[in-house]
Amino acid sequence: MKAITLADPSDKTSLTLTEVPTPELAEGEVLVKVFAAGVNRGDLLQAAGHYPPPPGASEIMGLECAGIVEDPGSSHFAKGDAVACLLAGGGYAEFVAVPIGQLMPLPKGYSFTEAASIVEVACTVWSNLVMLAGLHKGQTLLVHGGAGGIGTFAIQLAKALGCTVAVTAGSQEKLDTCRKLGADILIHYREEDFAEIMKNKADVILDIMGAKYLDSNIRALAMDGHLVIIGMQGGVKGELNIARLLTKRGSISATALRARDLEDKARIVADTVEHVWPLLANGTIQHQIHATYPLADAASAHAALASGEVTGKVILTVAEP
Repeated sequence: MKAITLADPSDKTSLTLTEVPTPELAEGEVLVKVFAAGVNRGDLLQAAGHYPPPPGASEIMGLECAGIVEDPGSSHFAKGDAVACLLAGGGYAEFVAVPIGQLMPLPKGYSFTEAASIVEVACTVWSNLVMLAGLHKGQTLLVHGGAGGIGTFAIQLAKALGCTVAVTAGSQEKLDTCRKLGADILIHYREEDFAEIMKNKADVILDIMGAKYLDSNIRALAMDGHLVIIGMQGGVKGELNIARLLTKRGSISATALRARDLEDKARIVADTVEHVWPLLANGTIQHQIHATYPLADAASAHAALASGEVTGKVILTVAEP
């Protein structure tokens, strides 16, 4: 099969379409013919050598895809079934082996390209905001990077739950996008201090920055607030004011979806399909695709995401349905 590999491991931009062996199925896996794959910041990190796949996972990039079942193995699926897939790797290819518990139906009315844009964000946002932090009606959510793939999905989900949503973004255009999706409080982080604006107000914070925002996030937390860190774009080491956190009875969680075990991922996938897929089917939450690129042009897709100009998701088209 054809897949994207790094022609030069020392050059993160050397993404090249090459011939590689088609995956062999292990017990409990299904072979999927890929039609579209999502591009995520984790893929950029992997290309740069900073985010290796978990042991045993494909070395090929790609954390989500959509396509049809090519070989159902010993599963209940049938050849030709349309599926969306949560992956530990392997999506930037014509075929990928997927654990049974990480396959899901396409949301009603969604194309393969559209489905490939929501798997990773839906599972990440639902598992962190609801399954972990317990976000519910009447609470206030602060989302950093509101115009990105995670952010645009989190805004819509939180509004569907009946929450007030605050976002940070780096341009007025991105803030306008967040407003259109339902965000209530718009913070231009280059010009405003989100910690001052949100002081003691955020019941839940979804943070992609890590160290750089740690102290400011604690200042923004409300009493009994929950900070959920899912990214480290602002560094890995920060100073924590424990006294400030203690007086608020605050809690901090740091999570990663990719490294979870198969049972945990299957639990998240099932819960996401049960609760989020109906919201996609009825239009309460809508996909946000910024641009699509052919698989062979993966380098351009990575450059677009790395530019910081993307609102929503970037997708690779692999084959025509």
